[in-house]
Order: sequence, then C-alpha cells, then structure tokens
Amino acid sequence: HELKANPNRPAFGTCIEAEQQADKGAVAKMMVQNGTLRVGDVIVCGSSHGRVKAMHDTLRPKQKIEEAGPSTPVNLTGLDHPPGAGDKFYVLDDIADAREIASRRQHRDTESRVGNRSVKTSILQFQELMESGSLRDPNAEVVKLNLIIRADTKGSIEAIQKELGKISHPEVQIEVKQALAGGITVGDVRLAEASQAVIIGFNVVPDEAARSLSENLQIEIRRYDIIYKITDDLKAMLEGKLKPEEQVVEQGMAMVLQTFSISRTGTIAGCRVMRGSIQRECRLRVVRESRVIGDYPI
Repeated sequence: HELKANPNRPAFGTCIEAEQQADKGAVAKMMVQNGTLRVGDVIVCGSSHGRVKAMHDTLRPKQKIEEAGPSTPVNLTGLDHPPGAGDKFYVLDDIADAREIASRRQHRDTESRVGNRSVKTSILQFQELMESGSLRDPNAEVVKLNLIIRADTKGSIEAIQKELGKISHPEVQIEVKQALAGGITVGDVRLAEASQAVIIGFNVVPDEAARSLSENLQIEIRRYDIIYKITDDLKAMLEGKLKPEEQVVEQGMAMVLQTFSISRTGTIAGCRVMRGSIQRECRLRVVRESRVIGDYPI
C-alpha cells in the first residue's frame, strides 16, 4: 500500500502493554508509529509522563536500543507509572509541560471515578441487600457497585474491563473506580474506603500493610486467577445465585532467605517464619513482587 512515515520528526505512537516491576519501575511496551524515539526524550502517555531512561528490543529483552524508528516496538522505562493499554504517547520538549499535561489528565480521571454516589458493601452483602430490596434509592435510577481493580499487567486490566462491560442489569451498574497494574497497596484500601468499593485482585496479592488495614476497615479484597471467574461471580450476584465465598485462612507467613538445589530432591527453601506457624499438611502460596508465582502442597 506504499505506506510511509517520517523518521525525521518527534515520535508518537501507542502503548501496547504496561506493568510495574520492582527493580525497573514502570515498563511499557510502545509501538512507534511515526518519527524516531530516542533515549533521553521526554514523553507523555495518557496520565503518565517521564524521560526515556532505556529501551530494549521486545523480542530480545536484554538487547538495548538507543533509538527506535517508525513501526518499531520497544520496551521502555522511565515513566512515573504504567500508562493504559491503547494510550497514545507523544514526545515533548519540556519535562514541565509533560508533567502538567499528565497531572491534568490524572486529575480529570480521578474526579470522574470518585465523584459518583456509591454503596458501601461487600459482594455477598450486595446480593443480600438486592434480594431484600434495601438498595433501592428513590432518587436514583440504578444502584452502583464500585470496584477497584489491581492486576499483574495492563493487558489483564483491559481484558477484565472488556468482560465487565458485557454485564448488564436494569437496576445495578458496575463501575470501575480505579484500575492499575501491580500489587494491592494501602492507597487502594484507602480509596476503597473513601469510594465504598470492593477490591478485585487478579494474579496479585495485597502487601502486609494493605492486608492488615483492609481487615481493620473491613474492606473486601477478592483475589482471582481466571478472568471469567470474576464475571461469573458478578453475574451470579446480580441473579441472586452467588455461592458462599471460599475463605482462605492464612496460618502463617515466612520469608525465603536462601535456596538450595539438590538433584534428586529439587529446590529446598531456607525460610524464616515471620508470623503464625507453618504445618506440614498445609499448602503454601509463593509471592514475589506482590504476584503469586506458585501454589504448592508442603
């Protein structure tokens, strides 16, 4: 089709995927659509901004790239937080301009998320109130169930929001107050308290401070590892068929200090028990950087 681009101009393109990594910060997969993107450029992407610290080849993540021309996908670091999948990025001359634009967008998004009426309840309580008719507000056409979503990647968030968009009910509207990549934090619990929302964690877990605060404030955190289980639970809640939640009782927590590989046995983890106790017949969930990387019997 004789498609052409101009490499001799400031770059712009699209964020394909983004996630938060403990050692690198926000890592975004960007597709350069026009111009040339270079290390050191100031960019704004959605409500995030920053200066490009490093770029790597998406197919060979260890290979660094100093500049990326049109139609080049790169893994980019340097943004203050992960942008949304599908957000456009632009190169600017001044970091202050990028910060102002990103701040204005973030403020606008926050106002649209938190400024609506909400119902403080858990998923199970919501179903009970629906069945009893206690949720009906004579001044409101529909009742809103507020959600805060935390997932391992921005792509997972996009898929979850797409599935949530397919759920419809004449009396209940599901509204996502915040959707971010990374583990569940104290800030999420505080926002859930303020906006009266339920926290959904997909392939992530709350940190110790967030877990303790959520228990004290009685904020519900529901964790999933399959997207369709989230929508199935919400549909069942709206239809009044939600099964009792399966409670996972945490008996203890340990920190892995060192690992030892033995040929016939496998990997042995030397741990220090930080809280509670660990028993042989239980199962353990291995968490790294707020992500569940395995679930095993002891």
